[in-house]
Amino acid sequence: MTLSKIAQACLLLSLSTTSLISDATPTLADNDKQLSQVVDAGQEINQSASQSQQRVNDINEQIQTKSQQFKTINKEIDGLTVYNQQMKTQVANQLKELDQIAVSMEQVSIIERQVSPLMARMIETLANFITLDVQFLTTERNKRIADLHSMMERADVAISEKFRRVLAAYQIEVDYGRTIEAYSGLIDIDGSEQNVDLLRIGRVSLVYQTRDGQKLGLWDNASKSWQPLSAQYRLDINKGLRIARKQLAPDLIIVPVTQNSAE
Repeated sequence: MTLSKIAQACLLLSLSTTSLISDATPTLADNDKQLSQVVDAGQEINQSASQSQQRVNDINEQIQTKSQQFKTINKEIDGLTVYNQQMKTQVANQLKELDQIAVSMEQVSIIERQVSPLMARMIETLANFITLDVQFLTTERNKRIADLHSMMERADVAISEKFRRVLAAYQIEVDYGRTIEAYSGLIDIDGSEQNVDLLRIGRVSLVYQTRDGQKLGLWDNASKSWQPLSAQYRLDINKGLRIARKQLAPDLIIVPVTQNSAE
């Protein structure tokens, strides 16, 4: 009996242990599954956190870019503001200048209407002066007057240019009074034209010498004719011709003086 009870007790213990083991096995499996789920959830959280951080980084980078662009645009706006202000000032000044130019143009029109008659009188005065003056380079000087008259009738020449040419003609005549010149020309000697060498000393003396050196003469402005000279002036006239042609250095010469010149 005692053994039988012991055997029964052992059997019951064995069954109980088997039952406990059987009951414990599903619990460990569940724990593994839960652990796996926790691990998976953690990985998902980490991945989500990484993605969120990347988005945060991207947004921050965009913010930095936009901020830099904003600063750049603000600088451009500041520069344009200063530039626009400068342009406003410049435009205002240009408008003032245009007003002044308009006034000046009106004044120029008035001056032009006054200058044209003045130039005509100046040309006429110069022509009369040449007629009364010692008769040297007559063809050249009269042509200059004719060119001035022709120029005054041209519409394509500005008033300023016309006035410049008139003044230039006056300057040429002024220069004649302080220069020495030798040139060849035809003059009437005893009723016949002869080719002679002419020497002009400013406006105070105009003399000639024939090519053979035999005849000498002086222009008499009072009678508007040539007057013969004695041979005593031959050496000085020859010397004067050579000085005028730059064949000799400047030196003193004795020549007769033309009387009653326009000067």
